[in-house]
Amino acid sequence: MKNISYLLAFVVVFSSCNQSKLPKIAPDVITEFTLNDTDDPAIWINPKNAEESIVFGTDKKTNGAVYAFNLGGKIIEDKTIRNIQRPNNVDIEYGFQLNDSTKTDILVFTEREKQQIRMFSVPDMKPLDGGGFKVFEDEELEENRLPMGVSLFKSPKNAKIYAVVGRKTGPADGYLYQYALNADSLGITSNYVRKFGKFSGVKEIEAIAIDDENGYVYFSDEGVCIKKYHAEPSMGNEELSCFGGEYFDEDIEGIAIASYADGHGYLIVSNQQKGEFNIFDRETNTYITAVNLSTTETDGCEAVTMPLNDTFKNGLFVAMNDEKNFYFYDLAKLGLQ
Repeated sequence: MKNISYLLAFVVVFSSCNQSKLPKIAPDVITEFTLNDTDDPAIWINPKNAEESIVFGTDKKTNGAVYAFNLGGKIIEDKTIRNIQRPNNVDIEYGFQLNDSTKTDILVFTEREKQQIRMFSVPDMKPLDGGGFKVFEDEELEENRLPMGVSLFKSPKNAKIYAVVGRKTGPADGYLYQYALNADSLGITSNYVRKFGKFSGVKEIEAIAIDDENGYVYFSDEGVCIKKYHAEPSMGNEELSCFGGEYFDEDIEGIAIASYADGHGYLIVSNQQKGEFNIFDRETNTYITAVNLSTTETDGCEAVTMPLNDTFKNGLFVAMNDEKNFYFYDLAKLGLQ
């Protein structure tokens, strides 16, 4: 029995370690530890002083939190949102119109066990949602109302901000719901707009990323491919592409979009079990290369291309690491330019 126990322990350790044969790229910063289980990051760029930008990261348990970190990886306690019941994914959007004269940047995350999304102002971290916006309310099965992935879209047509939300389990079609976030004299509401997105039935869908400028939603159908749809509801629900699956070992996980001012850019996608990130061209979605960032079992990741400080002169890439922390890299370490 003891030998079997040792063997099982070995298998668990072996299966969870970084399997890549590519050269390891070390992070520039490793954050302080969270309490439970890290999952997904989002980056807020401070418009007044980029050196004071904040990285948010979810910690997904019943006693979970959305942690705030400075660029040195230290927890900012007064910006951290605690007592959240299993937060999974988180995203940032800029310039939400609160009223005729006031705008604020916003942070939105899923709270799975309460079947809702939450919305806070950034950087003052005030709740804007009256305790939360319910999602998937028309679903009869409770298991189909448990949100996981979320990404925000700001329409270049009219500056309207939407939340695209995925869930732990769902149907073969209409796996994602899109909600318009609106403010008026009575407060802020989340209004259902549409359901879209096909699911293969293999594993699950969690990672969602939206290219605001080009108007595309990308999500990981984890056992099959990266799927692409229009983000503008008026453009329809047709699947535009299903690509990249052959470059992943098992789970296709977090998606980050590195977009540059001249229009070019990259999709950076976690090849979870292998410990690598596959890089695709933003415009054509063709595979370019893979990098080993020395992380283990990465779920979520995020990228910004703006210089932030002396450590992140070329932008910032953040990856969840399966040791209750996040890894920060200068974007140039990924070979992007």
